[in-house]
Amino acid sequence: MKKILTIASFFVLSISFCQPKHTYIRPLIGTAKMGHTFPGATVPFGSVQLSPETDTIAYEKDRKYNGKVYEYCAGYQYADKTIVGFSHTHFNGTGHSDLGDFLVMPTVGKLQLNPGTANHPENGYRSKFSHANEISQANYYKVKLDDNNILAEMTTSQRVGFHQYTFPKSDQAHIILDLMANIYNHEEKNVWTFIRVENDTLVTGFRQTNGWARTRTVYFAMSFSKPIKNYGFKNYDTENIYNGFWRKFDQSKNFPEAAGPKLKAYFDFATSESEKIKIKFALSPVSSAGALANMKAEIPHWDFEKAKSDGQHLWEKELDKITVETLSENDKVNFYTAMYHAFINPTVYMDVDGSYKGLDQNVHKADNFTNYTTFSLWDTYRALHPLFNLVQPKRNSDMIKSMLAHYDQSVHRALPVWSHYANENWCMIGYHSVSVIADAIAKGNDNFDTKKALDAVVSSSNMSYNDGIGDYVKMGYVPEDRSGASVSKTLEYAYDDWAIAQMAKKLGRDDVYATYSKRAQNFNNVFDKKSGFMRPKLADGTFKKEFDPLDTHGQGFIEGNAWNYSLYVPHDVAKLTELNGGKEKFSQHLDSLFTMQLPDKYFENTEDITRDGIIGNYVHGNEPSHHVAYLYDYLGQPWKTQERVRMILRKMFHSGPDGLGGNDDTGQMSAWYIFSSLGFYPVAPGSDEYAFGSPLVKKATLKFENGKTLVISAKNQSEKNVYVSKIELNGKEIPRDFVKHSQLVGGGELTFYMSNKPKK
Repeated sequence: MKKILTIASFFVLSISFCQPKHTYIRPLIGTAKMGHTFPGATVPFGSVQLSPETDTIAYEKDRKYNGKVYEYCAGYQYADKTIVGFSHTHFNGTGHSDLGDFLVMPTVGKLQLNPGTANHPENGYRSKFSHANEISQANYYKVKLDDNNILAEMTTSQRVGFHQYTFPKSDQAHIILDLMANIYNHEEKNVWTFIRVENDTLVTGFRQTNGWARTRTVYFAMSFSKPIKNYGFKNYDTENIYNGFWRKFDQSKNFPEAAGPKLKAYFDFATSESEKIKIKFALSPVSSAGALANMKAEIPHWDFEKAKSDGQHLWEKELDKITVETLSENDKVNFYTAMYHAFINPTVYMDVDGSYKGLDQNVHKADNFTNYTTFSLWDTYRALHPLFNLVQPKRNSDMIKSMLAHYDQSVHRALPVWSHYANENWCMIGYHSVSVIADAIAKGNDNFDTKKALDAVVSSSNMSYNDGIGDYVKMGYVPEDRSGASVSKTLEYAYDDWAIAQMAKKLGRDDVYATYSKRAQNFNNVFDKKSGFMRPKLADGTFKKEFDPLDTHGQGFIEGNAWNYSLYVPHDVAKLTELNGGKEKFSQHLDSLFTMQLPDKYFENTEDITRDGIIGNYVHGNEPSHHVAYLYDYLGQPWKTQERVRMILRKMFHSGPDGLGGNDDTGQMSAWYIFSSLGFYPVAPGSDEYAFGSPLVKKATLKFENGKTLVISAKNQSEKNVYVSKIELNGKEIPRDFVKHSQLVGGGELTFYMSNKPKK
């Protein structure tokens, strides 16, 4: 009997060990509250993100910003009870939004082209649904649409969304294509839409929108597995009095083309019981012909299961870069879901032949690189791009080539700030492309034109009419009475300038190094010795009188308060320590940040900050604080870093729909989790150094593109053993504070010896 049990136990363990990594992915993590992730299907860095929308909240209400729309940055909120439809483009975890292109919804019965409301879905094409009938996996989403008894399934390839709808028996089955639907929608967002019914199974077209990206055009090709019985369009543009000689036609039914800013289309079918109607919906940044070519190249067949499996294989390949053994299955779910979220953005932005639309709105061709878009750089320069330099160096190099192409096409001669779909939207502060480029150069991942890159970062840092940069260069700080969030801008510009200096030094440009090393010290100009905080300064050189270091609103900061943002000098922690009275006083100050209580009134006007993302007064839900727990390493108190990091890992991340303490921000939050779980973090990207923390994994194996392998082991790992007593690299003890990038990618074994007592 004992032998039988042993064999059975071994069998169970073998199954667990062999379980594909992608099966641990839970795309629903972060779909509740403020995580702003989407649960639908996509492949790694995919151009298509096919996912459900659960409401139609408008960007404006009474011609003013509607704060409720903020909850729908990804189109989906877990608490909702209805689904409006399934659209093909989404951001992952952002704090502002766009996209939601080409919403498709299957229905039966009376044709209704309006979406209805959450309270009365029966008045439109939306449907109630239950999470009990919802499955969300890597590259697969499935849900039952209760009101129409339709089973909806979807998967993707790089540029194609694949729908599969199982219908009941009906002679009134419809596929609705809503070309007016948008995320962050407003009355004027759709600029123009064009649609053609090429034959009884193929529809093509495009639409142009004016939203976060003000000149964004997306082309499509839509192919049905079954011939259309009837079709029609409805044009909701009631203000255009000129219809030319198109007025001679009845364009509403079975007329093969339509154009206008506000179109909806429907396609009718007769279905037998449990009949499946499949749709392949391909996208292109260039043309509908490009979209059709993408479809033929990527999914030339109608085998839904094959497309699903192919996409999941792509995820397995990416996840195989890191293999982890964890304290619990939930930790494994969190880790691989973090990898999943980290590998969604930036997204590939070109056709299979390399064609893409550039910032100048002309068609370009990527020459020996993959062109990417969706650069949320204020978030992702901190940990996501450094993570790519570790485990995705080829992709990161191509992302930088994409940024340099953006620079070539920019009339401002500037690198991306926050860009997507051939548009710069100028969101957030800093010129953080320079950090991404400098970090790649510091870590030897510089397979791009470094001389051109240096010219580009210098040009971007001197764009005088952008966000207070002119005053910053002249005065050494951004004055609050001329440009809001002035302290945040000054601090982040100073860090970026340091990154430029490091890059210049490595490239042998001593003149640039000297200039930017001096600019990197500009953080000193906004430090107020009297209050002990970074503080907004006016153009006359005086500090702003009304100042509350706890308030997140109107105090010279963006997405943070003085307590958190005053710690943002990652490139010169020694000077920051001096400003804060030395190591002991600074350590006490950091202790207070984590242990004090921030009352709700101080962040009630800031939609990006909620109680879920706060520990004491430490705001993990926003990026400016992501390096803070690691500052103790610089004070000679690594045990405090270890304690804080493990606490944050446990309090801010779990495997439920509300498992993120704030926006995932196109993978930055997840990248923090990955680094911290492995035991180290890039405090100052642009340096080749990582600060050590407290690993959460028991063991991790990292496979690098250079062919080397790094095995990370945490001896005596447990929930209580959060402290590190010793670290060895390839059998030799190294300091417990820092490790270099070259040491990690050189391969071997990094061993942490864990303990329940701090080693001081």
